[in-house]
Amino acid sequence: MNFLIPLLARIAVPMSRFVIYIFFGTTASVTWLLQFLRKDKLAEPTRMILKIFFWGMVITIPVFAVEFGLAHVINAITLPSLLTSLLYWFLAIAFVEELFKYLLVKGKVLKNLAFDEPVDAMIYMIVGALGFAALENILYLLPPAEKIFSLNELFTRTIIISFFRFVGATFLHALCSGLVGYFLALSLFKNRRSGLTILGLSIAVLLHGLYNFSIMEIGTPLKFIIPVVILLGLALFITLAFRKLKKMKSICILPKK
Repeated sequence: MNFLIPLLARIAVPMSRFVIYIFFGTTASVTWLLQFLRKDKLAEPTRMILKIFFWGMVITIPVFAVEFGLAHVINAITLPSLLTSLLYWFLAIAFVEELFKYLLVKGKVLKNLAFDEPVDAMIYMIVGALGFAALENILYLLPPAEKIFSLNELFTRTIIISFFRFVGATFLHALCSGLVGYFLALSLFKNRRSGLTILGLSIAVLLHGLYNFSIMEIGTPLKFIIPVVILLGLALFITLAFRKLKKMKSICILPKK
């Protein structure tokens, strides 16, 4: 979520058009959500899925505030431009987003009875991430307050942005959180929570930050090659991770209350 611009200015749009942004903004997340839920042999309670998806949307707001504050601090410090960019994309954006998504699942899921098998850690991390991405997509679709699009322009712009976020940022959020969920599951299963979870978060932040940095700061062809390699590599890892967790025993070593 790297827009970091005044939120109120962007939501000053007619309600009828806002409905369009909501529809297209959430479609990408819901589509990926349905695909990932098929990975779980024991279907999770619908109420729990909706709850975590909703909370994923909710945490977008504090994430936005923290990112805005960190970006302001980073820009206020006199640093080489490269270091400023690295701190922004890896710390202010990637670290904050991955940390908040993890804290959501830690706070809302780990002590819930619905969390009863290792693969659930990946499922709920992905659900929260897709909720987060849904609201983020909506905010990206909102036009600048001073820009007025015709209905035809609005649909064209919305469809194009939605498509690229579907195959890019939304998928990235799900994959990075799935990676964290995998290491979280291993930590609960092997009772070494801190080390493995930190490792998973660190890898997710690194890949998330590199994805954003390459798109925004690096010239072609690496601008396209690096993100594609990251997405394909993560997709393969997540596929294998689901298979491994499904072979583990069905009950995790849950954290003590």
